[in-house]
Amino acid sequence: MPKSAAKETKLKVGQQAPEFTLQNQSEKPVSLKDFKDKWVVLYFYPKDNTPGCTIEAISFTKENPDFKKLDAEILGVSPDSCKSHQKFIAGQKLKITLLSDPDKKILTTYGVWQLKKFMGQEYLGVVRTTLLINPVGQIAHIWTNVKVAGHVEEVKAKLKELKK
Repeated sequence: MPKSAAKETKLKVGQQAPEFTLQNQSEKPVSLKDFKDKWVVLYFYPKDNTPGCTIEAISFTKENPDFKKLDAEILGVSPDSCKSHQKFIAGQKLKITLLSDPDKKILTTYGVWQLKKFMGQEYLGVVRTTLLINPVGQIAHIWTNVKVAGHVEEVKAKLKELKK
């Protein structure tokens, strides 16, 4: 892979979001089509129980009642196992759905499994990305290289704006 791997998803606003079915924390299948006629906040994060990912998940949990009032479901996706998600949810008292993609199939389809650098080392990992998907399954907005601070409020503000 080239040293300067693109740091954004290949998906574009306005296109249909790729369909998927992944297991949630309870090992039950969850598909994008399950949320037809609802808004979906689909956020991709690197790893359960790491500082940034924990802050993001707690923030989404805290704001989940507001998202529900806006007719939106929050789905977090990482390569972690369902068991890892169960521990993360229990330990942090999360009230959102986390989906497991250990094969990285959906992470790859959505273009968020990319070459990353840390302390001079290159490795493949999840680039923190959030998509807002409208009730007909089209991508309404994309945030790439998400900075956790203030992100959930930004997503909620964009959702309110798009629903007008």
